[in-house]
Amino acid sequence: MLVPRPTYLQKLEKLANKQIIKVLTGVRRCGKSSLLQLFQQQLLADGVQPEQIQAINFEDLAFSKLTDYQELYRYLSQRLLPDQMNYIFLDEIQNVPNFEKAVDSLFIKSNVDLYITGSNAFMLSGELATLLSGRYIEIPVYPLSFKEFAQAKPDQSLQESYQQYLLRGGFPFALQLPDDESFRDYIDGVVNTVLVKDVLARKDKSDSTLVRRLAAFLTETAGSLTSPKKIADTLTSMGEKTTPNTVASYLELLENAFLFYRCDRFDIGGKKYLSINPKYYPVDISLRRALVGQKRPNKGSRLEAIVYQELRRRGYEIYVGVMQKTEVDFVVVKDGRREYYQVSLSLDDEQTYQREVRSLRLIDDNYPKIILTEDPGHFDDQGISQVNIIDWLMGE
Repeated sequence: MLVPRPTYLQKLEKLANKQIIKVLTGVRRCGKSSLLQLFQQQLLADGVQPEQIQAINFEDLAFSKLTDYQELYRYLSQRLLPDQMNYIFLDEIQNVPNFEKAVDSLFIKSNVDLYITGSNAFMLSGELATLLSGRYIEIPVYPLSFKEFAQAKPDQSLQESYQQYLLRGGFPFALQLPDDESFRDYIDGVVNTVLVKDVLARKDKSDSTLVRRLAAFLTETAGSLTSPKKIADTLTSMGEKTTPNTVASYLELLENAFLFYRCDRFDIGGKKYLSINPKYYPVDISLRRALVGQKRPNKGSRLEAIVYQELRRRGYEIYVGVMQKTEVDFVVVKDGRREYYQVSLSLDDEQTYQREVRSLRLIDDNYPKIILTEDPGHFDDQGISQVNIIDWLMGE
């Protein structure tokens, strides 16, 4: 079952037939391959002939001989049709050493429209960035948003879908799994694959136990300010001796694997960026099931992680706001416009409400100030909007 993802398809459609390489990046199993399949189906429906399309998935052993970049180039170039647009889809291209040389040689040919995917940010660094500078556009792909999840379950109410999303998150294939045990096994497999192929394989003398405990720590403390030293001290106290430098190197690898995202702080009053004590958020809330298990979740932290990832999907730059020793969960910027977000499970308690609005009232500008909560309804108090989380998630 291919889940419709119209937002991504619209992006690809706008870029189709343009002389620029489309690079889809994101964590493994987030739906990049399915998205390419959906786009190929759309091309065929629009009149493109099957022989104009070449598609290779480098996780398929049938194409193992093409992991030599020169063989790959020969294979593809021999199949190019003259005087017609050729659509080339190369899935999980990071499995081909020096792939950028083949891609660059294909790019300079006429009538070639290139689409590639990768599950590690390293593919966009080093030689690729140098060789293909200005020739590609990155399209980040994420697991399903709540809106996509809900639209894939039209027979359910939004409230039912929301409760399921809180438990299962947005990895597309998980929609098809019939029971909790199958889901848990699947998510555990996804996490293990990422940790082995995209983290441990990229570090000499890697420590699988340490990196898994680090990932579990980041998942359980999502939304908390931290640092390599604090993490190293905590893990060492738990019996997993390590150092801040080791933790910092693994944090970079986990980010490059798109498993976690770093959110730096921004001093709202001083209008400056702070590079110490960031927060980390998992790419999907389902990671908790694989890394932390059945331990009772911090529901506020979970909701904050959902909001963070949705803001990423919507294309915002995201920061943790600091204002006169108070905190704003998210300061976001897009097209020169700023917005402020607080996230709280409920504002029914007056003390909680006053705590959440305090930092927002200290901000002396006219940009939108929003509190997202599971409480029903939409309210406005002196320019501070309180919005139901489901309404907000379905709103864009």
